[in-house]
Amino acid sequence: MKIFCVGRNYVAHAKELGNEVSDEPIVFMKPKSALLQAHTPFYYPEFTNELHYECELVLRISKNGKYIQDRFASKYYDAVTVGIDFTARDIQTELKEKGLPWEKAKAWDNSAVIGRWIPFTNIKNKKDINFCLYKNKELVQQGNSGLMINNFDKVVAYISNYFSVNIGDLVFTGTPAGVGECVVGDELEAFIEDDSLLSLEIK
Repeated sequence: MKIFCVGRNYVAHAKELGNEVSDEPIVFMKPKSALLQAHTPFYYPEFTNELHYECELVLRISKNGKYIQDRFASKYYDAVTVGIDFTARDIQTELKEKGLPWEKAKAWDNSAVIGRWIPFTNIKNKKDINFCLYKNKELVQQGNSGLMINNFDKVVAYISNYFSVNIGDLVFTGTPAGVGECVVGDELEAFIEDDSLLSLEIK
């Protein structure tokens, strides 16, 4: 199982971090060990002093493929949920300033959290999916799939040009504006529309 992640897929988020908006998807990966297993507590990692949440829509790959065309990409994923791409922002900033890879800031154990799956057969319009994240009952992020720079089909097709996609792989499709810091004791809850699909406490 592979975890693909797309960076800077919402204009407002790219701007809030002072990044340029790319002409093509920016893809990075997390290892299988990054996925927080169900019913497992999430612990604040010891190596960072600036842990950030990034709420995203996540796709579940349902068919093996390679070199997929955009128009056929929807046949390769079957469900969506919300996820949190946890980021050690201080580590990431330090590594980026040195021009070094930043897997340490993004791909550490348990840095990827996902919620309950919703089959796409239950989604009215995949180009109009509202999602949001609350921290301690306060709304901190909200987004809509229609605001993505690269939509689901383009993202999956693009990834497949470089990597095989396989059943069970996950695709984190990018975070909207509003990313921010979280600390021990914070409670996070993520929704698609009115459905609460993910909740956790930072231990």
